[in-house]
Amino acid sequence: MKIEKIGTRSVVFTEFISEWNSGLNMHLILGENRNYLIDTGLGSEDMSYIKEYLENDSKPLIIINTHYHWDHIWGNHCFKDELIISHSKCRQAIEDKWDGMLNTNKHLIKGKVELKLPNLVFDDELYFSDDKIKLFYTPGHTIDGISVFDKIDGVLNAGDNIGDTIEKIVPEIYSDNELYRRSLQLYKQLDVNFCVSGHNIVLGKDVFDQIEEKLK
Repeated sequence: MKIEKIGTRSVVFTEFISEWNSGLNMHLILGENRNYLIDTGLGSEDMSYIKEYLENDSKPLIIINTHYHWDHIWGNHCFKDELIISHSKCRQAIEDKWDGMLNTNKHLIKGKVELKLPNLVFDDELYFSDDKIKLFYTPGHTIDGISVFDKIDGVLNAGDNIGDTIEKIVPEIYSDNELYRRSLQLYKQLDVNFCVSGHNIVLGKDVFDQIEEKLK
């Protein structure tokens, strides 16, 4: 597991998945009042690194699922007593698609996996004002996608709305292309210093111009 510090309070945990020839990122933001874990990887083994990192930190932990895909939610059950947040469409999709995703991809499980649904959902935006953490709806890669912006450090987590590698910077789009373009415009309005995604390396704000150019 690669551990990379970004800005003053973000830590990105990256597991290289040889089958994909790319990484899988789990993003931890160490807020003043709470810690925020964005996506929970492939199961309990992945989450053991997060728990070890936070073992001497007593602040509440909030879990955020950027979208319903299995490689971003399989570790949810490791935090049964914590708040788990997603878009309302994400929670429904997890419930509907869990068995199929598990059966198709079970060879990639790390440790143990159990179904644990988000217990707080929203539709448009959710803001933790004391920690300056904004969650907002950004469909594109999937119809249920959300992104997370740390206003203090200018760190944006765009989930899988950025492609998995530099060579494939445009993600697979399972929603309407126009919705994805709107999400790109929302990103470009933010004062972004670093951009974390589900699988790619940490990038800068210019990645959205690159994507828009390739979409033309």
